[in-house]
Amino acid sequence: MPQRRPPLLVLALLVVLALVAGCSGGTDDERVPGDPVSEAEAEVLSEVLHRNFEVGGADFVVTAPYAEGAVLTLTGEVDFRRGTGRAQAVTEYADGRPAETRTLFFTGSDIWFGDVPGLAEELAAAGLPEAAYVRRPIAATGASGTASLIDVLVQMVPRLSARSADDPRSFPANGYTWQGTRSVNGELGSVFRSGDGATITVGAEDRLLLQYVTRLADQEFDVTITLTDHGEREIGPPADEETLDATAHPEVAAAVGV
Repeated sequence: MPQRRPPLLVLALLVVLALVAGCSGGTDDERVPGDPVSEAEAEVLSEVLHRNFEVGGADFVVTAPYAEGAVLTLTGEVDFRRGTGRAQAVTEYADGRPAETRTLFFTGSDIWFGDVPGLAEELAAAGLPEAAYVRRPIAATGASGTASLIDVLVQMVPRLSARSADDPRSFPANGYTWQGTRSVNGELGSVFRSGDGATITVGAEDRLLLQYVTRLADQEFDVTITLTDHGEREIGPPADEETLDATAHPEVAAAVGV
């Protein structure tokens, strides 16, 4: 399973992620949702995060309805082997406010924000060179607002991979159950539920993770991560010359809300 273990909220989340996998496998006509996973399913569950690492990456969509009438959606791609990604983050509101859009790049330690309103003006006022992005360290804190929620989500996605397989015996022991089958983006998958309530859907044919749904600790909304088009990815962050370092210029970062 992933080696990094950030503290607080994300640590609690990763306790669930560390057990996650998907599966397919034979089912019989008498099986009902809620039945314990079979030995064959436990074997596939033990490999699913490692399979993500082996194939290299995927496109992803993350949805988080974090408040009434507000949904944050991240749409992008991730390199599972290097733990890097890029995405467009869109926050939509049901009360008529215009959607907020940001371009994101992320690694295991830093996040870059692009399309930041007011950045050009603040840079000019501070006498700093033009920059398209603001980079700051990823905050491993609670998800009490949109900005910190983004930090949590960009840490969740790369951790849906592992350099090695898990012990198959851990899945029955931790209360994993079979929940039936369903289609995700037109692909049939087997659905499983962990003892902690996370839902995992895995392709019936390729045994790749299709969807992962979990509730963040101390929150009342579910985060849904859907993966498609698994394969090699190579994602590099923006160059230093087009980036403002928020740690070196905290006043500018604070003025633009990064």
